Parts: sequence; C-alpha cells; structure tokens
Amino acid sequence: MLWIGFALAVLAFVTYFSLFVEFPLTRNVPWVNLLLFGLAAVLLVLGMGRAVRQPELYRGKIFGSVFAGLSVLIFASFIFTIFVAARRLPASASAPHVGVNAPDFTLSNTKGEPVSLAALLTQPLHGVRPTGVMLVFYRGYW
Repeated sequence: MLWIGFALAVLAFVTYFSLFVEFPLTRNVPWVNLLLFGLAAVLLVLGMGRAVRQPELYRGKIFGSVFAGLSVLIFASFIFTIFVAARRLPASASAPHVGVNAPDFTLSNTKGEPVSLAALLTQPLHGVRPTGVMLVFYRGYW
C-alpha cells in the first residue's frame, strides 16, 4: 500500500500538468487531482500502519516514513503551485486596463454576421444610443 500510495501521489502531481490542465472543468479547480491525493493519503496511512506493526516484512519504519514524507512534499508543492504561485502571475502588459478604450475590432455575432465595436457604439438599440460596451474575457477556450 505504501508503494501504491506514493505512486498515486506522483501520478496526481504529474497528470494535472500533462493531462487535466487541458480541460476547463479540471483546470480551474483540480478536483480529480485532489481526489487522487486523498486516495494516496489513505493508502499511505494504511501502509504506514503496516510498516510500523510489521517492520521486518515491510522494510522497516524508516522506508515507510521516507515515502510518506516525499508524498507530503509532493502534495504541498502541488497546493503551493496551483493555489498560491499561480495567483501571483503578473498581469499582461498588453491587455487593456479597466476604463481604457478598447481598439476597434470586428467579431461574429450569434448569427455569424460581422459586428464591429464602432458599429455597436453608433447604432441605436431600442431607440437609445449606447454610451459604452462591456467586454467580457473568458479564460480558456471553447
């Protein structure tokens, strides 16, 4: 159980960056990886219990403690990387700031027709000329 718990902790760390980061469902909140870490923790606790009770069969208490310690370090580095270091990334220098006029652009509407920002600002909507347009940027891709 100790080997499997350690391998599962390594797998949980590696699969986030190699597989689960590609999908918005698992990238924004790494719930699959946290479940894998939880399962690894259960296996490590059970394995440590066996290693303490039968050290001659499971190669002693030291070997189990090393695996458990490494697993805790892997989990801690995952938590730090995902929830602390990722939030400290600098803002994009080329992104428009709040309150700054956006450059003119043209995108397709829901009917596939091109609509420009300038057209949105000049065409009345329900008899009222708009004074601004709110742009919403979604992180990720569709």
